[in-house]
Amino acid sequence: QVQLVESGGGSVQAGGSLRLSCAASGFSYRTYHMGWIRQAPGKEREGVASVSPNGGVTPYADSVKGRFTISRDNSNNTLYLQMNSLKPEDTAMYYCAASSRPWLSYYDYLDPKTYTYWGQGTQVTVSS
Repeated sequence: QVQLVESGGGSVQAGGSLRLSCAASGFSYRTYHMGWIRQAPGKEREGVASVSPNGGVTPYADSVKGRFTISRDNSNNTLYLQMNSLKPEDTAMYYCAASSRPWLSYYDYLDPKTYTYWGQGTQVTVSS
């Protein structure tokens, strides 16, 4: 069955860095759009970054542009999110998600409703 397993979360001070990983299995990973979605307590889910199947399209939320980098390794079925210059407002549960839709508009990439499969999440906590 489809599995998405996130790792790499933790607690850091503002200005620090973390690298999240997501190991995917049970589906044709290289044909799926992938995304990182976060949810802070009391807030709605927010699309943070996304990547097309071949890695050529990588939209980011305005709040993370220039600080976060999404990448994927299609040979190892793994998705990454490098997070630098972390801020307290980045504190959230971060989810890896997959979409089988063959084509996405630019706005679809960061819309949580686009994604069919979700991991369990990894917590990121940034202290000031």
